[in-house]
Amino acid sequence: MFDRLGAMLAKEFLQLRRDRWLVMRLVLPLVTQLLIFGYAATFTVHDVALDVLDFDHSQASRDLVSRFTASGRFRVVADRSDRAQVTRDLDRGDAVVAVVIHAGFQRRLQAAASAPLQVLVDGTNSNTALIAVGYIGQIVAAFSSDAAAGSQGPGPPAAAPQGIVLQARPWFNPGLADTWFFIPGVIGSLTLLQVVTLTAFAIVREREVGTLEQILVSPITPLEFVLGKTVPSFVVGCVSVSLISVLGIVWFGVPFVGSVWVMASGATLFLLATIGLGLLLSTFSRTQQQAFALNFFFVNPFFILSGFAFPIAAMPRVLRWFTLVNPLRYFLVVIRAVFLKGVGFAQLWPEFAAMAALAGIMLGVSVLRFRASLQS
Repeated sequence: MFDRLGAMLAKEFLQLRRDRWLVMRLVLPLVTQLLIFGYAATFTVHDVALDVLDFDHSQASRDLVSRFTASGRFRVVADRSDRAQVTRDLDRGDAVVAVVIHAGFQRRLQAAASAPLQVLVDGTNSNTALIAVGYIGQIVAAFSSDAAAGSQGPGPPAAAPQGIVLQARPWFNPGLADTWFFIPGVIGSLTLLQVVTLTAFAIVREREVGTLEQILVSPITPLEFVLGKTVPSFVVGCVSVSLISVLGIVWFGVPFVGSVWVMASGATLFLLATIGLGLLLSTFSRTQQQAFALNFFFVNPFFILSGFAFPIAAMPRVLRWFTLVNPLRYFLVVIRAVFLKGVGFAQLWPEFAAMAALAGIMLGVSVLRFRASLQS
């Protein structure tokens, strides 16, 4: 068995070596997508177009507006004089946010009374709108605190009411850097796409060109054939995980505080599960076009339902059930925890058990399906 399997593996690696452009097709897309995600995928919003409608024209209102521009989050595009102009800017998309400062704003602050501030937001891009409103809330809260302490505007200082003072201290990501969140997720997502595609196409290609039957009439058994086709995909997956991890650490400065062995163990189980998925897709495909269509049909939902960008807790209950059969969901928990928290097997054993179960089920069903497809 080992001699036949060794010969099959030698054939596959020799074929990979002869394909001069294969390395470029495997490495270049990974690096390109890593750079795109690393620089473009962010929850931070800058340079939001802001309209100002100031009915107070006081020192307090001017100070508040200056804080918006000084934050670096907003860019005042116009200082309007009536609501019709603000409405027109929002309708045309010239402004994303509009701040309306009512008359008597400074007088109310000095009297320690409520000073309403109206914010109009273009909600067509809900993500940008929510983030912009959050920034406005932070700026206004800081301004209100300074005003209550007596540092804002002329006149006697206002009495600061006693209350709760919130002091946030983010753990594991003190600067709340988006790249620290996205780069570990990119490692799992890109590896899933590459390994599933490689595994599915490797077997379908043999069937499409007509060499599958020639190989199977040889002494090689179906199990040895499957191992010979999947082991190279596993090796490529290991190289991909290592390459993207090193680039994320060196290029983007993402810290790695955990154990390499925990990371390697999680990656191994994840790769086995993804290889099982790719092998399963190959049993339903007769051509590479069919394999590509099935790959798109399964991989995209796996990406969306993994928690990479959209919180699983915010999804409907039915979709949360579907995430339980998604190996990427568990690997993202492992890789982010290992990278940023440094946790070990004791805390991550549920994710390891889930990936091991999914790998066993997918590989077992795939081998049975592959044997059945050969007999049909």
